[in-house]
Amino acid sequence: MKIRLTLLVLILLSYSSFGQDLSYAKEIVEQLASPDFYGRGYVAKGDKLAAEYISNEFEGFGLQTFGKNYFQKFKTSVNTFPSNMKLVLNDEEKIAGTDYLVHAGSPAIKGKFSTVRLSIDEMLDPNTLSQKLRSAAGQFLVIPAYDPKEFSKEQQDRITEVLNFIQYHPDNPAAGTLLLTKGKLTWSASTTVYSKPTFTVKINDSQQGIQEVSVDVTNKYFDQYQSQNIVGYIDGQNTDSLIVLVAHYDHLGMMGSAALFPGANDNASGVAMLLNLAKYYSTNKPKYNTVFIAFGAEELGLIGAKYFVDHPLIELSKIKFLINFDISGTGDDGIQVVNGKVYKDRFDRLVEINAEQELLKQVKIRGEACNSDHCMFHMKKVPCFFIYTLGGIQAYHDIYDKSETLPLTEFEDYFKLITLFVDEL
Repeated sequence: MKIRLTLLVLILLSYSSFGQDLSYAKEIVEQLASPDFYGRGYVAKGDKLAAEYISNEFEGFGLQTFGKNYFQKFKTSVNTFPSNMKLVLNDEEKIAGTDYLVHAGSPAIKGKFSTVRLSIDEMLDPNTLSQKLRSAAGQFLVIPAYDPKEFSKEQQDRITEVLNFIQYHPDNPAAGTLLLTKGKLTWSASTTVYSKPTFTVKINDSQQGIQEVSVDVTNKYFDQYQSQNIVGYIDGQNTDSLIVLVAHYDHLGMMGSAALFPGANDNASGVAMLLNLAKYYSTNKPKYNTVFIAFGAEELGLIGAKYFVDHPLIELSKIKFLINFDISGTGDDGIQVVNGKVYKDRFDRLVEINAEQELLKQVKIRGEACNSDHCMFHMKKVPCFFIYTLGGIQAYHDIYDKSETLPLTEFEDYFKLITLFVDEL
């Protein structure tokens, strides 16, 4: 314990001489979440603008490259909505992002349609369902808002099966679908275009009756869109092992020309942590060679991370430990550590450091979860954590995840905890 405490004192002296820069973190989040980056998606090449920004920061810190530059390029399919985005219900025009979302895999559509209401009870009756679907040919299906808790597990599975058919199967005769909800609107991204469009519409109790739908949506599908990871490294005192620090920089982009998904917490905040760590280690030589990776296409299904492990620029077997930062902008209730149960000894030390330094409210343990870029490395047996902050604002995959409302509540203590932990690995 005395050796550990002495090491912590030495690290703290180094930390106090440089530390993290909260103003720099805020600047990163403001930049990446600004309209100038188009939500870091694939409309107006927002992902490339973000990649250039991160690359310039790497260069400013003097990070070394594995090739002629920091980019590891790869290709992916992606569906986008670059321009027209209009939905009118009963002569009332709805606001994209605020009142409704178009399914990320929807095709283009334009026209005026009558509707057929399909109740949940009708979905659970095969004969009635078949009749209703046939009667909806060329019209829009309207699925009323419902509470899944009111149905059994078997019924919920059946509802999900029917909804999947309606949204994704080309044999659905309807022209499109409106899914009504009273819940939060949460968007996603898609590498596929389906045959029929789906809209999720937020409504109140008085808005269940929709007789007419007018839509005008333009999509643009890319079969081979070129994106990129940004990769750099700093030489350490020992060269036999690697520490790898990662965060994804992409987000959902634009839904039409007006609805912007800024992605301040998800994951401009994680990039802010990554760049702050790069800045710190650029003047505080790390113990091991340290690799910094900003992944692209995470929101499309961890595609950038998958490409990296399939085309590694480093020996994966030499990675001593990897930490993935995704959603780093709050921390009111501490942090959650995915894979904490897998690498319990490392997790326990993280908890000890947090307690010794009285930093975060709590460090919560979690098991395996393939919910961010670390998963691709975990599948290759690379020791890793995925850490995200808890508490505070709940904006996520929506138009409200803005830099103006992201508090970075515990960013400084979180950064301090990570540097202390990494410097002990």
